[in-house]
Amino acid sequence: MSIRTTHRALLSRLLPDDKPDDLAVRQGQFHTVVIGSDRVVCLPRTQAAAARLPERAAVLHALAGLDLGFRTPEPLLQGGADGADEEPFLVLSRIHGEPLEADALNNAQVAGAVAAQFATLLADLARAGTDEAVRAVLPQASQDRWNRFAENVRAELFVLMSGRGRLRAEQELAALDSLPCLTRAVVHGDLGAENLLWEWTHGLPRLAGVLDWDDVTLNDPAEDLAAIDAGYGGDLLERVLALGNWPDDGLATRIAAIRGTFALQQALYAVRDDDDKELAEGLADYR
Repeated sequence: MSIRTTHRALLSRLLPDDKPDDLAVRQGQFHTVVIGSDRVVCLPRTQAAAARLPERAAVLHALAGLDLGFRTPEPLLQGGADGADEEPFLVLSRIHGEPLEADALNNAQVAGAVAAQFATLLADLARAGTDEAVRAVLPQASQDRWNRFAENVRAELFVLMSGRGRLRAEQELAALDSLPCLTRAVVHGDLGAENLLWEWTHGLPRLAGVLDWDDVTLNDPAEDLAAIDAGYGGDLLERVLALGNWPDDGLATRIAAIRGTFALQQALYAVRDDDDKELAEGLADYR
């Protein structure tokens, strides 16, 4: 049974200007997202995701006050997350646009335009990271983050891996040992292709907005660069790096090390959220 049917009354109340049967529905890692004409309803897929709704709303309120040069979703209404007798939800403003099609970057002009906008986006986030007002409201990456991540992967995921999978994971975790703790920039934390919306003007894409700020921190920009590599490919990453004024401080090594953790991060989130589908995908190369 579709979520339009199971949540029909709730969706009719939250999206009164839309017909439930016409609503688009997308499945994210943590939320089912129902898209109306000018609002979006996020319905958590697990209890853990529901418990994080207040924190998610607070972060989005903080981001809405920043001049980042692109739009971020603004929280409009929240319900059910405090134990109330209703389905937990978060209503956000809608940002119009679509993720880039997989083959869009085959066009050199398009690739150049996208790379330039990524470079601007990351420069805006780096500049925001120097603002004391921003630093006061966003969490900082912890000094022992990668050590704790490695310990958690060994404790929670190794039992689900083959022997060869554990050897692969150990190699990827070992690469994290030399990563410094940098907190100089605002880092989105999940710049996958599905979280960036674009609109087309005169044959070229324009970045309309950035979604899903659940993992935003003051952190190392290598994390967002690694996500660009994962979502758009190494060729685009090279273009972005060529355009940015990046310090020569081991950035390429950090990008590669962080890029190697993405599947393990997905699996660790999934095992804690009891999400079998995401877990199977994350551990596909470790079994």
